[in-house]
Amino acid sequence: MNILLAEDEKDLSRALVAVLEHKGYKVTAVYDGEAAVEAAKSGAFDCMVLDIMMPKMDGVTALKVMRDSGDTTPVIFLTAKAEMDDKVTGLDAGADDYLTKPFVMAELLARIRSLTRRSGEYKPKQLSFGSVTLDVSGQELISENSVRLAGMEANLMEFLMMNPNKSFTTEEIYSHVWKDATEGLDVVWIYISYLRNKLKSIVADVEINGDKDGSFILQSIR
Repeated sequence: MNILLAEDEKDLSRALVAVLEHKGYKVTAVYDGEAAVEAAKSGAFDCMVLDIMMPKMDGVTALKVMRDSGDTTPVIFLTAKAEMDDKVTGLDAGADDYLTKPFVMAELLARIRSLTRRSGEYKPKQLSFGSVTLDVSGQELISENSVRLAGMEANLMEFLMMNPNKSFTTEEIYSHVWKDATEGLDVVWIYISYLRNKLKSIVADVEINGDKDGSFILQSIR
């Protein structure tokens, strides 16, 4: 499970990373709001933990940028401020939870477990990007016309549409979509090919681009 941690107090950040990694999480640590936005653009995270008071861009502004880009990753705010206005501002910006410093590490871990559990249980009914809509429950891809998707095709398309304009390696896609499956990495290329053909068949204005290094990205072509 991947966590983005944005905390400018480096001693605290190192301590949080040590505990989270000990608990089995993979952690990407950054130290300012701009770096948090850039990390969110380039990776898929299961949860983000953002300090509110950070250099270059505060946590509230960073989260607004992320939410405006379509990022729906669960977010916990960390703040040294206890005033209700700060908590309300954070929640209004799109945060799912908050903790006031100083906090007990066990509570942060509990909040992360709660948010990621709820996120895993929730599946949006529809996802849209460009002219394309994915009916998640019906496994139907719709633009100028529509086409049905097989199970893993739908899972892969859902992942890409939840993370548009983000580049992922074959290994990253495999770990997020196929999880504990035993197929080799070649299965990613096969299903990317299936989806490319189906996007063309519905005259979509988005496409899945790739490079020689085996990374793929869902992008608009108009």
